[in-house]
Amino acid sequence: MVERKNHKSTLKQLQKRLVQLLDVEPGDLRVEVTHPGGRVDAVISYGKTIFICELKMTASSAAVLEAQNKLKKAQNEIGKRAVPLLAVPYMGPVGERLCAELSLSWFDLSGNANIKVPGFRIRIEGKPNLYKKRGRPSSVFAPRSARVVRWLLVHPETRFNSEHLSLRAFAKEAQVDPGLTSRILNRLEEDGYVTRDRKTGLIRVLDRDRLLDDWRAHYDFGKHTIVEGHVATRSGEELLRKLGDGLGATGIDHAATGLGAAWLYTRFATFRLVTYYVAEMPENDVLKNLGFRETDRGANVWLVVPNDEGVLHNRGKGQGIYCADPLQVYLDLDAHPERAAEMAPLLRRQTDVARRIRAYEPLEKIFGDYKGEGISKAHIDFIRSAITSNVRYEPDLPRWRRRKRKS
Repeated sequence: MVERKNHKSTLKQLQKRLVQLLDVEPGDLRVEVTHPGGRVDAVISYGKTIFICELKMTASSAAVLEAQNKLKKAQNEIGKRAVPLLAVPYMGPVGERLCAELSLSWFDLSGNANIKVPGFRIRIEGKPNLYKKRGRPSSVFAPRSARVVRWLLVHPETRFNSEHLSLRAFAKEAQVDPGLTSRILNRLEEDGYVTRDRKTGLIRVLDRDRLLDDWRAHYDFGKHTIVEGHVATRSGEELLRKLGDGLGATGIDHAATGLGAAWLYTRFATFRLVTYYVAEMPENDVLKNLGFRETDRGANVWLVVPNDEGVLHNRGKGQGIYCADPLQVYLDLDAHPERAAEMAPLLRRQTDVARRIRAYEPLEKIFGDYKGEGISKAHIDFIRSAITSNVRYEPDLPRWRRRKRKS
């Protein structure tokens, strides 16, 4: 259900959009709107078809699953002729995939739809999001808030009490203010991502895959500051090491991500483009020494100043190269060219390998579980070495804030 203050106005838009999708006159639809707290948000009759409609203000996995449960319950009460229908302001890829798995018809107020009923089907895609929020996002996947999500994905079961980890200690680990940490945890619980046992203090991630999927859908690599350029080298691997050595010599905190880091973790597919996060943009003389020439034509280097230093959390060092955590590299691959789409599924499995290594599971057991899935013992050994050489990133916060204000 939507909040009371938004209920009436949003349902008017819902009715208007459905009239457009069905290509009928407003009078052809009979709409029964319920109050917040009713069994569904609206019951809409069109000829012999009855739509039972649930309106959600987000297409997150938690919201879609909650809507599905309510619609099924309402369908059992009304009868099988009732067609469950989900409405959202904008349907993202994660919600769309989940609706397909659930065989749930949907439409959004931005004009997209996938409605299947006996006798006809409506499929519209490609309409832009008309409901993008301006200003600071309130999502749990906003850059700073996502540090809590990152920590929970790395440690899916966490016990907050004096014996294990207090909330204040958790906030320090995630490098987030305790007040914000508490609010984000409450929001994650409300959205169905985690469950909390008030007696034992245990917080458990309910579905790691869904939480990661939703974060991936919200994540926008383009929000970072990306400087494209070219460095003359013979191969991607040589370039990866040359930049890593050069940045290391300057003392600038950095970590490889994208195709180069994915190659380090998977050894899958050669690459040309090398991407490095840098805590601050190197001075011109440093760039000159690296042989870096800024250009977007034929670029083989992306230097990325992140919009939040959380991307450098859990970075490790493998074979002499600092690289972002597999979780971060997986998120970043979506924005990369070449064979990034093929590398992503393998790297995603390795984010789970990294989690299990951090949980001190025996390496032999992990290797046995992933045997035949493209993950070798050498891959697991690399992840282990990168994790055990974890380099905590704790920037000079006043300096960071000054730089953020300047930008």
